[in-house]
Amino acid sequence: MAKFITPDFLLSSSTAKHLYHDIAAKLPIIDYHCHLSPKMIADDHRFASITELWLGGDHYKWRAMRANGVDERFITGDASDFEKFEQWAATLPYAFRNPLYHWSHLELSTAFGIDEVLNPDSARRIFDRCNELLQQPEYSARGLMRRYGVEVVCTTDDPVDSLCYHCDIAASGFEIKVLPAWRPDKAMAVADADAYNAYVDRLAEVADVDINSYDALIEALNRRHAFFASMGCSVADHGVSSFPFADCTADEARRLWLKVRSGKSLNAEESTKLQTALLLDFARMNASRNWVQQFHFGPLRNTNSRRFAALGPDTGFDTIGDFSSAAALARFFDALDADGLLAKTILYNINPGENEMVAAMIANFQDGSVPGKMQMGSAWWFNDHLDGMRAQIDALSRQGLLSRFVGMLTDSRSFVSYTRHEYFRRLLCQILGADFDAGLIPQSELPRLEQMTADICHHNAARYFGF
Repeated sequence: MAKFITPDFLLSSSTAKHLYHDIAAKLPIIDYHCHLSPKMIADDHRFASITELWLGGDHYKWRAMRANGVDERFITGDASDFEKFEQWAATLPYAFRNPLYHWSHLELSTAFGIDEVLNPDSARRIFDRCNELLQQPEYSARGLMRRYGVEVVCTTDDPVDSLCYHCDIAASGFEIKVLPAWRPDKAMAVADADAYNAYVDRLAEVADVDINSYDALIEALNRRHAFFASMGCSVADHGVSSFPFADCTADEARRLWLKVRSGKSLNAEESTKLQTALLLDFARMNASRNWVQQFHFGPLRNTNSRRFAALGPDTGFDTIGDFSSAAALARFFDALDADGLLAKTILYNINPGENEMVAAMIANFQDGSVPGKMQMGSAWWFNDHLDGMRAQIDALSRQGLLSRFVGMLTDSRSFVSYTRHEYFRRLLCQILGADFDAGLIPQSELPRLEQMTADICHHNAARYFGF
């Protein structure tokens, strides 16, 4: 039977094949945004089965299984590992044109050397073979990272985290850099006063600051920001739904913060004002330490209240929002730029309808200080499929400089999702190769095209983040 994932998968021309095989495929991976568990890396976790590795925490697969009529017992419930895997194998043949079909077979091929198509007939053979391999030392968490040629990983960490596992990883001499990334979303989640105040109490304890005012909150966060920097952190990440911006004086911010701290609820206008003040202060911290800041915006989270109550967050019940973001983004970045405090910035839009807006927006705040200072982030979450990645590449190409793009990331909790870098690299080489072959790029500029490929796949990120 012919292989599905061939060496030339997605590559249809000799130029595309050259760019991928001779350049892109040989480069190490910089995964500057992911949700891997630092504890699992510190412990060099051994996976009990392919089900734990593949289906544990993967809400992409969970959504597909639910759509295929699979009972929750076989998704997040108490079914056996094989029963869960079997249900995924039964779902996959219905997933043609969904990126999960390609990702799953790429992962089987690159991680396990399995080129057989996964379906109900092959499920037991593939399950047993994967589990046999997972018993070998090179299939531990660290072993898989080595297998994929990973150079740097940035995890996602709350300001109250001790970063003890990052300390353990560094002390162990692990050759792959595993760095924390600062994610202070809970410090601006003022909509739920009770939950917010419980978080502020925890922050006060960790930072050793009596947080009895807005200024004390910022001092506590700045202490933790400095601690993260001492641990090698140089990347911040901020997740919002509707990007906030409303004029808010320092005195207003102090008053509104004290209102929340006293346990009272804010109205929508007050929440936007306070969140604007907080996010601006977070951005000023990032600029003060020359960090890269990332903004993920636009999702509606936890839309199914029944499932949220039963399963909690990050279980596959989020969706694309349709907020209007352009005016808020422009005012937010203008406020920082006017004070000379706009850090290197990456914007990730979850709504593909905002591709052109984001690509145009970043051009307004490029200042010549750093190539590609303002970045349009890679196709994110609901968009990291072939069409979504192509749309992001095309929008950035039309409005800016694709050559300065810092490339792909996994945004994943899985130790085999590094294939998303391969998926992106293959598509990028196919696009660039097609342009070259169509005469849209001069034949004399092949060396420049080769350099562009290498830059996007690795070198731009290495320079931009300073890893």
